[in-house]
Amino acid sequence: MKKIVIASSNNHKVSEISVKIQPFFDKILSLSDFPEIGEIIEDGNTIEENSFKKSRASFEHTNIASIADDTTLEVDALNGDPGLFTARYAGEKATYEENMTKLLDNLDGIEDSLRTARFRTIISFVDGKNDFHVEGRLEGRILNKKIGNNGFGYDPIFQSTEFKMSLAEMDSKLKNEVSHRGLAIKNFISKIREIK
Repeated sequence: MKKIVIASSNNHKVSEISVKIQPFFDKILSLSDFPEIGEIIEDGNTIEENSFKKSRASFEHTNIASIADDTTLEVDALNGDPGLFTARYAGEKATYEENMTKLLDNLDGIEDSLRTARFRTIISFVDGKNDFHVEGRLEGRILNKKIGNNGFGYDPIFQSTEFKMSLAEMDSKLKNEVSHRGLAIKNFISKIREIK
C-alpha cells in the first residue's frame, strides 16, 4: 500500500504507531498534515465507535487509507470507569496528573486484590473496501501511588500483571512490545499482511 493517514495529532502516538507500520507503507501521514479536518468529535458509545469516527472522517476527507486508535482504562472496582472518559476523567481539559489523582482518590481504601484493571486499545482501519478493527488488551492493577518516570497518561499507576512493574518503569522498547497499543499494532500488522 502506498499511503496511510494516522488519524491523530498526538505526536507521541503517531511516532509510536509509525515506527511499527513503516515497513508496510511508502508514506505515513497524520492529521497534522490536514489541519483543515479540525477536531473530530468522539461521541460514540463504545471505543470501537470512537475509533471508527476518527478513521472514517480522515478517509472521507483525504481519500487515503486511514487508521485511528482509541484506548480505555477499565477499573473493576469502579464498574469499568474511567472507560470512555479515560482521557478526560477529571474534566474536559484535565492533565494526566489530574486524571491520576482522581482515580487514586476514587480507589482510596480499596485493597490491592480488588484494584484489578485493564487497558484496551482498538485500532480501526478504513480504506472503503477493507474496513476492520483489531484490539489489544493489557491486564493489570492500579497501584496505590505513582512508580516510575517513563511513559504518559496513567502509566505510573498501572502495574502489568505479567511483568509486575508499572508501565512507567518500563523502557520504551519493552512498553511498545507489551502494551495494549503495542499488542493492537501487532494485530493490525497481521491483518494488513492478509489484505496486501
